[in-house]
Amino acid sequence: METDSFLSMRGIGKTFGDVRALREVDFGLRRGEIHALLGVNGAGKSTLIKILSGVYSKDAGSIRIAGEEFALGTPRAAIDAGIAVVQQHPELVGDLSGAENIFLGQESERPGFLARVDHAEIRRKAQALLSRFPIEIDLGKPVGEMSAVDREIVAILHALRLENARILILDEPTSTLTEREKQSLFGMMETLKAQGLAIIYITHHLDEVFEIADRFTVFRGGRNVATHRVDEARGGAISIPNLMLDTVAGHVFPPHSDRTDGQVVFEARGLGRTDEFRGIDLTARKGEILGIFGLVGSGLDELSKTLFGVLQPDTGELRLHGQPVMFRSPAQALKAGVFLVPGDRRTEGLSMQEDVVFNTTVANLGRASAGGFLRFGRNRRDAMALAERVDLQPRKLNRPLRGFSGGNQQKVVVAKGLYRQSDVYIFVEPTVGVDIGARAKIYGLMRELSETAAVIVMSSDCDEVFGVADRCVALYKGAPMGSPSRDLTRDHLLHAGIMGDPAR
Repeated sequence: METDSFLSMRGIGKTFGDVRALREVDFGLRRGEIHALLGVNGAGKSTLIKILSGVYSKDAGSIRIAGEEFALGTPRAAIDAGIAVVQQHPELVGDLSGAENIFLGQESERPGFLARVDHAEIRRKAQALLSRFPIEIDLGKPVGEMSAVDREIVAILHALRLENARILILDEPTSTLTEREKQSLFGMMETLKAQGLAIIYITHHLDEVFEIADRFTVFRGGRNVATHRVDEARGGAISIPNLMLDTVAGHVFPPHSDRTDGQVVFEARGLGRTDEFRGIDLTARKGEILGIFGLVGSGLDELSKTLFGVLQPDTGELRLHGQPVMFRSPAQALKAGVFLVPGDRRTEGLSMQEDVVFNTTVANLGRASAGGFLRFGRNRRDAMALAERVDLQPRKLNRPLRGFSGGNQQKVVVAKGLYRQSDVYIFVEPTVGVDIGARAKIYGLMRELSETAAVIVMSSDCDEVFGVADRCVALYKGAPMGSPSRDLTRDHLLHAGIMGDPAR
């Protein structure tokens, strides 16, 4: 461990039952640096952060900040030590303004029943805090009406509202941001860095490490296996994927299919929805994966919900097995054999308080029950078989979904689709917040599903669409840029989705 660390964690250990989550971990963070924390889901980085933020107490080791030792056994102790955390999904109150969210819980300096909320003072303090950064947002607007990046900034300002904040932890802050929004966030991070704040940056996007971080640390199997300066890894001298996977990383994406004669399963003809998308012509076949690339605001989310019956089209038609269909609800789409793996798994794909067995089988109650009664034993066996198939880690079937990492939650959504045994699978943003190892598994399952069903992948990640799909098309401001093709280059697909230029 280097001697110039502002934060020094030495020999940190943590055990849950018979699982050793952390094994004598050393970690150092310097003042005024952005330090990326990397590792596959379950590698131990989340446990380390929860110890640092006081959610968990450590079993062994020491923690020093600016030379002073801290126990950090509670969230209050971590806050008092100057540690601020912004979770991957910040808990903001949508009906309150940005300023009110920033000082939520600190509305008055007078505690107790007689406390009075001074809204003018809240607005003044919030604006003063915002003025430290080269960004402009309307803090008087309700958070529920803000863009994703503005909500993220409000969450960061909420974390920094305490004057003693000196360590900031950001957990996957760019997972729902466009490229332009990401640059706004990075500008804020650079300002914080210049002001001397120490930042721990958790991400699964390795390109962001090279763009924003000064150093990175890789966790694997509950250990810190490597810490390097980012410039040491440029040019491939150090392979971050190899460090994360403890192997020579193969191709994340499975081989493309050469089949062009697969049975047509699902079609959209002239599909449109006012002010959201128009002129959508798609054909999804067995034996291949159809990919649609589009940024936030392209109409991608609305299109996926229309294909699944959440929204209704104004023009055009859908065909399933050659017959016109009109889904008035997701229940009708499911019954017809269309399954959606949604982009927001927490609110649209899973019941976070329920366990793996419930979440896996709930989409097909006809199979999960008999005579009006659930088949508990059979359902558990089916759920275990699917957990093994998607490589769920750990295979704790009775654990509520909120206790799993984002990557493993996504695997349960996929297992839910496999249990449904559908004819059409629509994956929306399938690997948001998912590590490289879990991505490879999910992409492999998509390829496996495409042998017996039509698979459509819709994502704002151009590399993901280009890497996994056999035919691709870009969606720009609601309009398809040409027809799905096998001949597009990655650069053309990206340019079409960003600039709206379908020229080849």
